Amino acid sequence: MPNELSDRAVIRPVLGLDAAGAACSAAVWRDGAIAASRRLPMARGQAESLMPLVLEVLAAAGTGFAALGQVAVGVGPGSFTGIRIALAAARGIGLAADLPVVGVDSFSAVAAALPEAERHGRSLLVVVDSRRAALFGQYYDAELRPLGEALVLDPPALLARRPPGPLVIAGDGAALVPVPPGALRAEGGAPDAAAIARLAAAGKAVREPRPLYLRAPDVTLP
Repeated sequence: MPNELSDRAVIRPVLGLDAAGAACSAAVWRDGAIAASRRLPMARGQAESLMPLVLEVLAAAGTGFAALGQVAVGVGPGSFTGIRIALAAARGIGLAADLPVVGVDSFSAVAAALPEAERHGRSLLVVVDSRRAALFGQYYDAELRPLGEALVLDPPALLARRPPGPLVIAGDGAALVPVPPGALRAEGGAPDAAAIARLAAAGKAVREPRPLYLRAPDVTLP
């Protein structure tokens, strides 16, 4: 999984969007910090809520589309519908404002938001709730370098891939994984637009703005 594709830094403001989890969020990064961010927990309604949220954070940050340097969007894994909604919004903004659009995966967004004190000297397992028995998981070393590929496994099989040594478990699916001896569970940990904007501004964990589903969509035939 890409983690640090470039060391470049973006000087102009970055707009971050995410709807891959059980929330809708938007944030503006500017001058080395998050200037404004909003997050609305929701299971449905992202299509109606995301663009008003974008306009709200732009107004709160005192900036507009013309001043942005790029748009960064959460590409999942997570909710199929939410991922598509956020990608469509990001691509629409990018096209209308002539801005580059980059993607950031949910694992990297959660890992980047975890305080360093909580993961110091520990490997990290980010677990994203898939709403199924098999969870989405990604291991990182203590320097937040990915260890292998993303996984789609049930909790016991996910923990069987655990690297040696102390471990911290984070993500919106962390509560679904039993904490083994020598491990800790971090609080919170859902993907958020603020972390996505910060990563994109630093040129870290960026990828093509395409969905990262990790499993086939559920289809109900008539």
